[in-house]
Amino acid sequence: MNGTKLKAVRRSRRKRRVRKGVFGTAERPRLTVIRTLTNIGAQIIDDDKGITICQASTVNKDIKGDVKSGGNKSAAERVGEILAERASQIGVTQIVFDRNGYKYHGRIKALAESVRKAGLKF
Repeated sequence: MNGTKLKAVRRSRRKRRVRKGVFGTAERPRLTVIRTLTNIGAQIIDDDKGITICQASTVNKDIKGDVKSGGNKSAAERVGEILAERASQIGVTQIVFDRNGYKYHGRIKALAESVRKAGLKF
């Protein structure tokens, strides 16, 4: 098994392990993170209804103009701020964090901390 495939398998195992205990409800929806090399995004999901409540990504036009590159910590912080703002407008104050199998460091950590700083609790 080559290095790339092994990395994907390990992330898949971590994702299954994390998702086993994380479930979003109407009172505490799930915040999930999507990371690529060039972009980062996050969405808040109500797993009971199976709907996405709100989302933010560096691909969105309002964020794309604010950040120079979508694949760095400052972009992740900006996505976290926008997402927390949108969630508070809807009335969401508490969430559960789903890191989606990614290790909690770098961009994932920056996004989580900016969401916390903006007022969401998890």
